[in-house]
Amino acid sequence: MAGEQALGLDFGTTNSVVALSGGDGAAQVVPFVGDHATGEVFRSALCYWLDDDARGGVAHEAGPWAIAEYLEWPHDSRFIQSFKSVAASAVFEHANVFDKRYRFEELGRMFLARLRAHAGGALDSVPDRIVIGRPVTYAGARPDEKLARQRYDAMFDAFGTRLHYVYEPLGAAFSYATRLTEPATILVADFGGGTSDFSIVRVSEPGAAQRCVPLGSAGIGIAGDRFDYRIVDRLILPLLGKGGNYRSFDKILEIPRSHFADFADWSRLALMRNRRTMEELRRLQKSAIEPEAIGRMIALIENELGFPLYDAVGRLKRALSGSEHAAFAFSGAGLEITADVTRADFETWIAEDLKRIKATVDLAMTKAGVEAGAIDRIFLTGGSSLIPAIRAMFERRFGSERIATGGELTSIAHGLALIGADPDVEQWTA
Repeated sequence: MAGEQALGLDFGTTNSVVALSGGDGAAQVVPFVGDHATGEVFRSALCYWLDDDARGGVAHEAGPWAIAEYLEWPHDSRFIQSFKSVAASAVFEHANVFDKRYRFEELGRMFLARLRAHAGGALDSVPDRIVIGRPVTYAGARPDEKLARQRYDAMFDAFGTRLHYVYEPLGAAFSYATRLTEPATILVADFGGGTSDFSIVRVSEPGAAQRCVPLGSAGIGIAGDRFDYRIVDRLILPLLGKGGNYRSFDKILEIPRSHFADFADWSRLALMRNRRTMEELRRLQKSAIEPEAIGRMIALIENELGFPLYDAVGRLKRALSGSEHAAFAFSGAGLEITADVTRADFETWIAEDLKRIKATVDLAMTKAGVEAGAIDRIFLTGGSSLIPAIRAMFERRFGSERIATGGELTSIAHGLALIGADPDVEQWTA
């Protein structure tokens, strides 16, 4: 299908990927280059450090280069990851980085500028038409879709003048359709870091005037980051004071769970190192029945150990995708944790999350007006689709013979670029 040149951008909670279409019906994912490059995947992270030679006295990096900078100077830097998860949050106004305050769109512009710089020249001159993936439902307790759109517009305004937003699973559907040689009704399940999104699409035979027709979509703010938090909640937070008590005058009360809420969200955990939060925790430590537990939490925050903590959690989760049990190990700030975790343990911890995900799949099918028997193919994509319990959920309902995988981290961007080449791109926009 001939059309315009376009750029497809999957700005993900955990990873971001870019693809370019040449208007000839094909698209290529852009690899990143340099000493710290990780192929076609660019980590959605930022690192800041003080530098007198930098504009405003604060320098920054993004992607795997941000991780490398943080690992070299963990105590002198500020590391922010998964900031996409606050795009639709009215509560989030800005991130405090040293003595600077950055709004969401400012974080986003810095991130995009560095992503572009590390693309080996492939993004020095980008097509005017930019197709950006967006979740069907934004992450957060009360997501404000209008606010997220405003922030996205401001974030991408220097990247291209003709912006189009497309549901992320529709991008994956368009990519998967290039592998099909006959008509099919497909269910795309995209399991990312912040959200799980589902789209049902009818695919016509190759060469049809309109190859793909979207039928219905649904999403929920439960995905990889939530699964990570379940591990943190079980293995780590009890050692930081969760479930403990404190004295208030002549009463013994449970420590408010709000003190631990920020550990559920990478974007908030990274910003806990501020004067108000630390003073509040030190007051709590004085009145806690087990002050050493609160002391461990203070040390973890002060020593900027959020990244190695969640890195250890991620390693455990990935190991459990390939084995029935795995060892968890984390050390730092006086906190030493080792545990043997079984896959059955992990699946028990995320059982309620899986029920809500299953209900969201049902909602997508209801919106599309199709029954399970009418689905010819199920395409699982996104990093969390590799979790065995996720795959088993679809196998039980649809049968293993209908499930397809591949390009878990790149299919969305690839499909978005193909959609951007479609002369009638508006039919796909959300």
